[in-house]
Amino acid sequence: MTRTMHTPALLLLNDSPRLPLLAALAVRFAAAVTQWERRRRSRVNLGYLDDRLLQDVGLTRHQAGRETKRYFWQP
Repeated sequence: MTRTMHTPALLLLNDSPRLPLLAALAVRFAAAVTQWERRRRSRVNLGYLDDRLLQDVGLTRHQAGRETKRYFWQP
């Protein structure tokens, strides 16, 4: 079982004045990796949507294909 920390919790921890430099860097890295994983998962799932569902979210098949080919670090 994994425990998910949301970005506000990470930001609060990162803003703590007593947090050592290495810990602050670790928190920022964890937040970045979490965001990258969220993007990757969203883009993979976007590729599985049929045309009707894509129309519901306002995308064409071409736009969805372009989005799914983007790298996880690209916003």
